[in-house]
Amino acid sequence: MYVCICQAVTERQIHEAAWRCAKTIKDLRRDLDVTADCGRCAGCAKQCLREAHAAIESELYAVAA
Repeated sequence: MYVCICQAVTERQIHEAAWRCAKTIKDLRRDLDVTADCGRCAGCAKQCLREAHAAIESELYAVAA
């Protein structure tokens, strides 16, 4: 699913950026240009980033257990 239409950034790209240590919208903007144009994607991008970090945390926890 596209999160940022202006820059053609997908949910998958945000998840990949999270794996590469993107922690904030500022990081996503630096890495993917999210919110660089109109900014309407900010809320959805934040949510995707939160979900990505939750998935990473649960995956790391499963590996450690």
